[in-house]
Amino acid sequence: MRERIAGGNGKMKVRQNLKEMITSVEPTATVLDIKALFHKAYPKWYPARQSLRLDPKAKCLRDEEVLQTLPVGTTASFYFSDLGPQLTWGTVFLTECAGPLIIYLMFYFRLPFIYSPKYDFTSSKHWVVHLACICHSFHYIKRILETLFVHRISHGTMPLRNIFKNCGYYWCTAAWMAYYINHPLYTTPYYGQQQVNIGLYIFLFCQVGNFSIHVALRNLKSPGSKTKKIPYPTKNPFTWIFWLVSCPNYTYELGSWIGFTVMTQCVPVAFFTLVAFIQMSVWAKGKHRSYLKEFRDYPTLRSSILPFIL
Repeated sequence: MRERIAGGNGKMKVRQNLKEMITSVEPTATVLDIKALFHKAYPKWYPARQSLRLDPKAKCLRDEEVLQTLPVGTTASFYFSDLGPQLTWGTVFLTECAGPLIIYLMFYFRLPFIYSPKYDFTSSKHWVVHLACICHSFHYIKRILETLFVHRISHGTMPLRNIFKNCGYYWCTAAWMAYYINHPLYTTPYYGQQQVNIGLYIFLFCQVGNFSIHVALRNLKSPGSKTKKIPYPTKNPFTWIFWLVSCPNYTYELGSWIGFTVMTQCVPVAFFTLVAFIQMSVWAKGKHRSYLKEFRDYPTLRSSILPFIL
């Protein structure tokens, strides 16, 4: 099979005949093999930076796709575009999580130049403020540890520019929440300790549930495998929600922030929870549609993120 690489999408007008390097390609070769050959000719464009399509308007070909399974003849044209500098998803996740953890603690310890000088390095008199710091720190430490030891990220990289957008959002909202929760004039929840306890129980329950789902998803496939499977409940009761929703990790994540909102009774936290719900709903609906498209026997009772609702 002889291959031609053509520039596409109006980004990079690259049209090079690789006959000197690709005299023949085995039908069992993968898209990643083609990217590797292209990288050998043009070191600037490493495989993760390349996007190859059979048509300028088609989806990017996956690295694991085999040439003989593609809808082409003995000659194929690949449309190439440069995705730009890439970062691993793990690096992005760690940066996203480390920022809010550090920023929140800066406000909690009331470092200078945040509040009035007389409050520098002072401590709040309200127990809920200290509890909120523990919960917030626990959440992001948990996410960091999950990124390092639990998650098996199927997507290798993302564009470098995304880290500024993602981190800007998480870091700024963390600072906004922390400013008000740790403010010297912060007032405790209206219903007192009872409201704090209810919020704490919801938060802890959903944190355990979220972790349980991540472990279940990790165990769904072996290391290095790209085979997709339908997630089902396990013996762990926290995973039984799989009977009702496709993305219970987002359901539990939403529940955690609802609990944190109830516990702190803070408007910025409520706003963050609302925005997070909207974004996670978009991700969950996309994942749900993907499941329905890939698996004919996918359970019809499941919703995307909220049982019987959404």
